[in-house]
Amino acid sequence: MKQLENKLVLITGGASGIGKIMTRLMLERKAKVIIWDINQANIDAVIAEFSSKGTIIGYNVDVSNWEQVEATAATIKKDIGMVDVLINNAGIVVGKYFSEHSIQDITRTIDINANAPMIVTSVFLKDMMEKNAGHICNIASSAGLISNPKMSVYAASKWSVVGWSDSLRLEMKQMKKAVKVTTIMPYYINTGMFDGVRSKIPILEPEATALTIVRAIEKDKKAITIPGYIYRLTRTGQAIMSLNFFDWFAGSLLGVYKTMEHFTGRK
Repeated sequence: MKQLENKLVLITGGASGIGKIMTRLMLERKAKVIIWDINQANIDAVIAEFSSKGTIIGYNVDVSNWEQVEATAATIKKDIGMVDVLINNAGIVVGKYFSEHSIQDITRTIDINANAPMIVTSVFLKDMMEKNAGHICNIASSAGLISNPKMSVYAASKWSVVGWSDSLRLEMKQMKKAVKVTTIMPYYINTGMFDGVRSKIPILEPEATALTIVRAIEKDKKAITIPGYIYRLTRTGQAIMSLNFFDWFAGSLLGVYKTMEHFTGRK
């Protein structure tokens, strides 16, 4: 099992939701943690709450701003050192029919959810490759496995993350680099981001989800869904069922296609 003590861990979106919980869990494992977040008040509150647990540093970063990402990464490398574990966790959701999306809704969602993980990874990956060590954990979604009404752009962004993340894993393997890549595909998590969602499949609790992710990093898991049966359920169904039958299975039997009908999201 990977030892995280004294490792430098960077978590995007680290000042709220499962990002905040993962920050605490990493500190409890005696890692040094850097959090990037767009909300300075949340950054300050997390640092104040967790500073007694170990080394924690926060930066106000909009991960969709690649110039800011590059500049902050350069500061970290100069002042702190090489990032050992990168967790791409920041994300947003709009929760509307595609026809109701503005151009800003579309571009902002893709910039934060799909482009940012690639750009943030790109500024730290070469150092990991040169050292022949490191770990990149990408928080995708079960929406990267199955389509869903009122999640079209969000699903597109997460399908992107799933495909890119696993391709990166294969590239590191093909290049014989010991840089590990883990793709995480969780169901809805009860953090406020998906307030209003109603689901027959149980909505995930943040604490248990964050712990599962940290343990996946410790165990060098390649890819996991949370809960585990989501992968088998979707992939097996998509493989053996006709599209019409799968729509009935996922939409009517499991109720997945109606989960976003009462979505309000985090205000």
